[in-house]
Amino acid sequence: MAESAEQVHARVMAVADERGRLPLPSVAQWDVFPWEVVDGVLAAKPLAAPRPEEPREGAGGVDCGACADAGRGVIWANDRWRLRHLSERSGLPLVLILESAEHLDLPDLDDTLAAEYGVLAVRIARVVEDLPHVARCHVQRIGDGAEHLHIWFMARTADLPSIRGSFAVDWDDILPPGPEDVWRADLATVAQRLASYDGRAVARDA
Repeated sequence: MAESAEQVHARVMAVADERGRLPLPSVAQWDVFPWEVVDGVLAAKPLAAPRPEEPREGAGGVDCGACADAGRGVIWANDRWRLRHLSERSGLPLVLILESAEHLDLPDLDDTLAAEYGVLAVRIARVVEDLPHVARCHVQRIGDGAEHLHIWFMARTADLPSIRGSFAVDWDDILPPGPEDVWRADLATVAQRLASYDGRAVARDA
């Protein structure tokens, strides 16, 4: 089951520096990271000048990583959808991605698939939030990096006030990963409970 807040806090403090701080994640080096330190004060970066949109991975269904490696990390699937984990554990208890089996973006969903997505999103959030010590399952679609529809489901540990709200995404990059056996057990639980509604749980060795 998911770690308690006390277990997470103790594990993090064991690898933090003498001031209780962890290293900055790689996202702090991204062009789109909006903050910088100026004269010792945190400030917003200047807004970059307009430029044409960059093509997304898999644009037009060409060279789509999600299509090429459709089985990678999948823990649950039916004929139209699949739920996968990231290739590596991260700081939050679970980070899952729901993808359409077909190469579609969110506006491409017909009414039937849109309705299925809504039901699936609620089911996934319900199952994740039912895990012990998980308080919330944040759900988001960004889609700037890849065209193939991928919806993020991010579990937040209960009773850790620093991780509440939209900055849970940043904490996922900052915190060290939790125990692998706990992570795998939670993945299996989510897959099995989701399969009790529809589809099938997929046994994973990695």
